[in-house]
Amino acid sequence: MHEETISPEQHYPQRISPGQYQQARCSTRWSALVLRISVVAVILTSICLISMVSNQKLPSAYALANGQEMTPVMGWSSWNAYFANINASVIEKAADAVVSSGMKAAGYQYVNTDEGWWSGTRDGNGNITVDQSKWPGGMQALASYIHSKGLKAGIYTDAGTNGCGGTNQGSYNHYDQDMLQFEQWGFDYVKVDWCGGVNLGLNPATQYAQIRDSIAKATAQTGHPMGFSICEWGVADPWNWGPASGNSWRVSNDISFSQGNVAWNDILKNFDAGMLHPDAQSLESYNDLDMMEVGAGGISTTESQAHFSLWAIAGAPLLAGNTITTMSSTTKSILTNSDVIAVDQDPLDLQAIKVSEPSVGLQVWSKVLSGSGQRAVALLNRTGSTANITVNWNDIDLKGSASIRDLWAHTNLGSFSNSYTASVPAHGVVMLKISGTEPAIANYEAEASSSTLSGGALVQSCASCSGSKNVGHIGNGGVLQLNNVQTKFPGPQVVTIYYVNADSGARTAIVSADGRPGVAVVFPSTGGSWSNPVVGSVKITAYLTGRNNTLQFSNSSAWGPDIDTVTAQPGGTNSIYGNFATYEAESASNTLGGGAVVQTCTSCSGGKNVGYVGKGGTLQFNNVNMSSAGSHKLSISYIDGDTSTYGIGTYRTANISINGGASFAVSFAATGDWNEVVTLNISVNLKAGNNTIAFSNGSAYTPDFDKIDVV
Repeated sequence: MHEETISPEQHYPQRISPGQYQQARCSTRWSALVLRISVVAVILTSICLISMVSNQKLPSAYALANGQEMTPVMGWSSWNAYFANINASVIEKAADAVVSSGMKAAGYQYVNTDEGWWSGTRDGNGNITVDQSKWPGGMQALASYIHSKGLKAGIYTDAGTNGCGGTNQGSYNHYDQDMLQFEQWGFDYVKVDWCGGVNLGLNPATQYAQIRDSIAKATAQTGHPMGFSICEWGVADPWNWGPASGNSWRVSNDISFSQGNVAWNDILKNFDAGMLHPDAQSLESYNDLDMMEVGAGGISTTESQAHFSLWAIAGAPLLAGNTITTMSSTTKSILTNSDVIAVDQDPLDLQAIKVSEPSVGLQVWSKVLSGSGQRAVALLNRTGSTANITVNWNDIDLKGSASIRDLWAHTNLGSFSNSYTASVPAHGVVMLKISGTEPAIANYEAEASSSTLSGGALVQSCASCSGSKNVGHIGNGGVLQLNNVQTKFPGPQVVTIYYVNADSGARTAIVSADGRPGVAVVFPSTGGSWSNPVVGSVKITAYLTGRNNTLQFSNSSAWGPDIDTVTAQPGGTNSIYGNFATYEAESASNTLGGGAVVQTCTSCSGGKNVGYVGKGGTLQFNNVNMSSAGSHKLSISYIDGDTSTYGIGTYRTANISINGGASFAVSFAATGDWNEVVTLNISVNLKAGNNTIAFSNGSAYTPDFDKIDVV
């Protein structure tokens, strides 16, 4: 692969500017639901960008493109504060409070009636009936009241025959009928739970796809589209199939099971689970960390502020769950912070990535924002003591001098060179917007001789493209694979794809990194014509886990866009960190003790990993060679597929010892799938020359280990 380093400010002829791109993307909101076959884009007159992500091949899947959640949904939901103890008065007063509190003006649109509105009764025709003493005029009257406040109305059901509160509130065998009834009542959003699905032994991917299709049928009949929230809790890897069906999908269990109360550790648990799959998040498709507990009992003001910061930098739905009618001025000020809300609502819809953890529990999270050199950064202190946390420009892909705004103090702090350090309270977050200059980027030309073209894909002239050529005829069997795409350090990385699509509607390509299950990305029309093309761009997050990676573009039964080039942060010796070294867990040079064993792992870098570490089993990496002593970045590739009936597992812990020294505990969030490798990055102090890095746990199993990378 030909890699050249270019300035991010370098311009291309007829390239769409970011402002024009966002305007084209979001200027038209659909008034009707459209379902897109992942390999055949069925597009109406105008379309906004849809980057539908899935970690599985989608030969016959659809993507939801209903125009309802162009950015993460914002609103209020009844469950956390009231559980099932609701009626029309409760919901109407909440709607009133959304307006009077200023939350509507801050961007909150939805008032969602969660479980408890219905006891499962139906009339002789199978239509839902409700208790008129609790819901005078029925649910249509409630939706109308909410609409009269200039807000949107949400409702709840279950994919099975009962809801999670034990009621008979489920839509199984009534999907078409219930979705139509919800839309006829005027509801704009539906949350579909999974407790009834568990009880019936149903397949979540299948059932939620059926509900998606039922929503499409209903919208075709009513002309009233409805947002779709999947609430499956991460048990069956919804980040793989959720983007093909819903606007959002839950990635973990409930944030709390105590009405009106939450624990700080539960906030962290849901945040960690939601941040493992940044490649699944894109326009109209969001990892859902659950309804918020800002202002709830059990947490301090500092923790509430941190909670809101984390959901925002995750780009997650912002659904307040507090008792909104009596909330304090402090809670209101947190929920209506316009600077923090803007981070959540950034139109790129990317998720933050943890870029450093200089000491265990002191973390730096960075989210790429629209506009050159724009970053949102959360300095998270998970520990019990106030601590300084430093964000280095290298870690967030900036260089030189950058200006900083403190988003909670609403204060511009000035210009800083190379890094910034803040004092962060225990269980707190310092939230920043950093505006700087992006360093030179690596440019991977599609037409380079090292690319692999097959099935009819070919190099062709393109006057507007960066190298005056691109690769076309991708799709319908044509495949483009970029080889030797390097990464600055293993893990998720934002890449930019420059392309041409002169059709009036979108084209779709399946993008796969390193043979991982594909990411289905929709490429909107760039305008122009095929003879006089305009180049556009799409940003996605890709997991680049090796020294040299591949990016493959395909579409089994329709034409994809023509690909001009892909840009990413340089790797190898050109990396901002320098060249990292990889050490496979299964290497014969390592020392395995107790019951630790080398085992087959098809998704691991060497086809194997080391499992059964813990409970006496130990793994020690030997001869980890460093040219200099000091703090070094350590990336640990691991698998922890723990799940339960009602949610993915929480954490496995490994005790890590460097060169035989005192061990320190590191928690690894559950991946939810024993075939999915993710990375955890921390900083460790190593000596010059050879080092040992040992993993153990005397009382419980650690995750399975694929490899480590050190720089």
